[in-house]
Amino acid sequence: MPSADGPASDRRQPLVRRLMLSDFRSYAALDLALEAPLVVLTGENGAGKTNLIEALSLFAPGRGLRRAEMSDCARHGGTGGFALSILIEEGGDARQLGAGLDPADAETPSARKFRIDRAPVASARAFADHLRIVWLTPAMDGLFAGPAGERRRFLDRLVLAIDPSHGARVNQLERALRGRNRLLEEGGRDAHWLDAIEREGAELGVAVAAARAECVDRLKAMIALERDDASPFPWAELALDGDVERLVMRHSAIEAEDRYRALLRDSRGRDAAAGRTLIGPHVGDLSVRHGPKDVPAEQASTGEQKALLVGIVLAHARLVGAMSGIAPLALLDEVAAHFDPRRRAALFEALARIGGQTFLTGADPAAFADIGKMAQRFEVTPGRVRALG
Repeated sequence: MPSADGPASDRRQPLVRRLMLSDFRSYAALDLALEAPLVVLTGENGAGKTNLIEALSLFAPGRGLRRAEMSDCARHGGTGGFALSILIEEGGDARQLGAGLDPADAETPSARKFRIDRAPVASARAFADHLRIVWLTPAMDGLFAGPAGERRRFLDRLVLAIDPSHGARVNQLERALRGRNRLLEEGGRDAHWLDAIEREGAELGVAVAAARAECVDRLKAMIALERDDASPFPWAELALDGDVERLVMRHSAIEAEDRYRALLRDSRGRDAAAGRTLIGPHVGDLSVRHGPKDVPAEQASTGEQKALLVGIVLAHARLVGAMSGIAPLALLDEVAAHFDPRRRAALFEALARIGGQTFLTGADPAAFADIGKMAQRFEVTPGRVRALG
């Protein structure tokens, strides 16, 4: 595993050289040639900028930056399916990754198609050998003051970028707990099945909590490497909050599983009355504090919260590069417009140091005036993308 403080130049640096879309969102067809490590997409609100980076996000495990169902990504008036393809280049070698939805059977999981060099692969997890992706969108702006569920999903996205199998474990845990809830709703008469499903739930719950805890610990170490109270992106103090999370931090995995299984057994009556499982990583939380001010993140100003969030995402991008050995593709939607010139300059510099390719969107071209000639710029209008000189 690469060291957390290794230079970005030591990492693989795949670049997207071509993006092809068919019947995806607002695009009937698009074939976009890309040359630079920094790509700027400008255009009016609703023009389709976010659709382009959403297409790229679907080459990561999970449901992309909008968390949309695959069928919702198909163009209205199209075939009912869609196809995405990117050509990535690394060290002179090229590889084609493909993803899409078969219109013939768009409502079934088997309709999702994934390919590497036109050969089928089981899922988007296979792309992680060639490409790692991180992103930041306006939907995350209320993260710190919003419900715990949003922070759990944010954290799981961070984990997923370094551990592509994490999403499958989270889904399996949700299925196991739904099964337990059904048994309790039916009166819990079959103790054998309850014991079995609680054993499965305990194993999965501890695995999910452990993966989250490891990610948070590594992210805290990465933040500490470049901790600077004067930075325009303040450092964050992170912690996990939850019963199972505390078990994982204090006990071995086997002992944590035994203790969580006992908690599930002892809470059957309460959970049956509530209609849901009340203890587990599915109700845990990510605690964030504004480090330099030593206040909860939700008490910081709106601008401070945005800068704090960007700082976390930048640290996470560095962590992804260090752990995977691949400088990540960063997708930043409408970020630069919210910052003054000093913070914008610091953002562009930080992105360059990560060493991967970055896509930036914004309605105002003036927000990217300080980038200079190092970026490839495009103007996006509904269904069309035009290169700017």
